[in-house]
Amino acid sequence: MALIEIKNAYMGYEGKTVLSDINLKIDEGDYVCIVGENGSGKTTLMKCLLGLLPVQSGSVTFGCGLKQNEIGYLPQQTLLQKDFPASVSEVVLSGCLNKKHTLFYSKEQKETAAKNMELTGIYTLRKRCFRELSGGQKQRALLARALCATHKLLILDEPVTGLDPKAATEMYALIKKLNKNGITIIMVSHDITASVNNASKILHLSGKTYFYGTAHQYLHSDVGKKFMITDCPCDDCRHRSAEVK
Repeated sequence: MALIEIKNAYMGYEGKTVLSDINLKIDEGDYVCIVGENGSGKTTLMKCLLGLLPVQSGSVTFGCGLKQNEIGYLPQQTLLQKDFPASVSEVVLSGCLNKKHTLFYSKEQKETAAKNMELTGIYTLRKRCFRELSGGQKQRALLARALCATHKLLILDEPVTGLDPKAATEMYALIKKLNKNGITIIMVSHDITASVNNASKILHLSGKTYFYGTAHQYLHSDVGKKFMITDCPCDDCRHRSAEVK
């Protein structure tokens, strides 16, 4: 069943159309990577899904009981995020704010935060100051925070940017684990190789056109071949590595 359905959607900002006539479905359990050159509309699409930008025309609808304020969102890291003057536990708990109707966090919310810290491997760091963590640990804490807002859908914006190779590999493995546990993933990425190796579907935005299909279909599409993807899962394919800049 479709978790998100986009029909005949035109998206943009300040009167400028960036994406034209988008039609696609994202099903429960999908792992979708959005790739494309800078300025191709990745951020515009993401903001429309989050309700931060209105759709110019057409529609974006949510199914399976998903509400727009129940989407977990992990934005790109900023200097402010890297320097939160709070404990790891406090940062993670703040992900419950959209569900918080009192001055205090409920027992259930505290249990959810603890569960998500366990899930992301940072529970033992819960009393540490967030700003003292390594880059990978900070990103895991922010991922746990995003999980506190949802049990259905995570939208991730370049989640491994700035991480060293080991931390990036661990983050990709964690995201894949979450997906296998039932969380639908939509991830913006510049790393096409990692996207193909991890995602079930690829959305490649390119100006006024786009490709949407399985990773297998993408590898054999004209647009996929242009970017010379490596580690093709097919036995008869060998492509060199490249990233979209």
